[in-house]
Amino acid sequence: MIVPDISQNAVAVADHYDDLDPVYRRVWGDHVHHGFWLTGRETPREAVEALVDAVGDRLRLAPGQTCVDIGCGYGATARQVAVTRGVRVTGFTLSAEQARYAAAHPVPDVEIRVRDWLDNGLADASADAAWAIESSEHMVDKPRFFAEAHRVLAPGGRFVVCAWLAETGASGWKVRHLLEPICREGRLPSMGTREEYEAMAAEAGFTVTGFEDVSRRVARTWTICAGRLLKAFLTDPETRRLAFRARNRVFALSIPRLILAYRTGAMRYGIFTLQKAGENGTAGDPG
Repeated sequence: MIVPDISQNAVAVADHYDDLDPVYRRVWGDHVHHGFWLTGRETPREAVEALVDAVGDRLRLAPGQTCVDIGCGYGATARQVAVTRGVRVTGFTLSAEQARYAAAHPVPDVEIRVRDWLDNGLADASADAAWAIESSEHMVDKPRFFAEAHRVLAPGGRFVVCAWLAETGASGWKVRHLLEPICREGRLPSMGTREEYEAMAAEAGFTVTGFEDVSRRVARTWTICAGRLLKAFLTDPETRRLAFRARNRVFALSIPRLILAYRTGAMRYGIFTLQKAGENGTAGDPG
């Protein structure tokens, strides 16, 4: 597990997203996650929505199901899934600014709560499905992140996790100059490998029914962000003002690191499909 040299916690994560809220939305939009390019011809907006569709497909959602979006950001994923799949979604975010934006863009059957997932208050076996798109990285206690998902899911429930992952056996220079600074600048308490995630999921009681390394399909996110941010700095005084005023402006340094981390293989992007055992103790169909 990669751990930054400066300890991070939920308060720091909330401050990061509250502070950078206007910059994130100006540069990337209301989906706070990577794009997913299947053909390579998708626009960035189509690519971020494609990642949401990929998660929904892996969850095998059915109309009327009750779902949980762990680390829901601005609620864009929850809204898309609720509308396209006919499900009910409760989203959790640490950011009051993200929740405020979500409240201004309501859709039926979506509720956004400002609350730490590690203390979520949901009843046992109360959800049919759950997902976490790039939020597990911000969890201080990752084993508990998985344990809470397992507790909240009903028997047979599916859980999809999209995660930034450290390269297994990453060399010292990759850790020192790429992975550790990315954790520090992005307010990640830690970054795990595929093997560490699968071990934590299994310890929580999940069966890992699928894993895909989609690094090549998502990596262009950061070159697009870099270009947009540079253009905004040069042409938009308001973005310049917001970025320079931000307490968390150091995150801009992570964009070139992220580009290099993907190109060197130091960082990977994985999609895990997990399942809780059914009433008869079996995990159900794999895949």
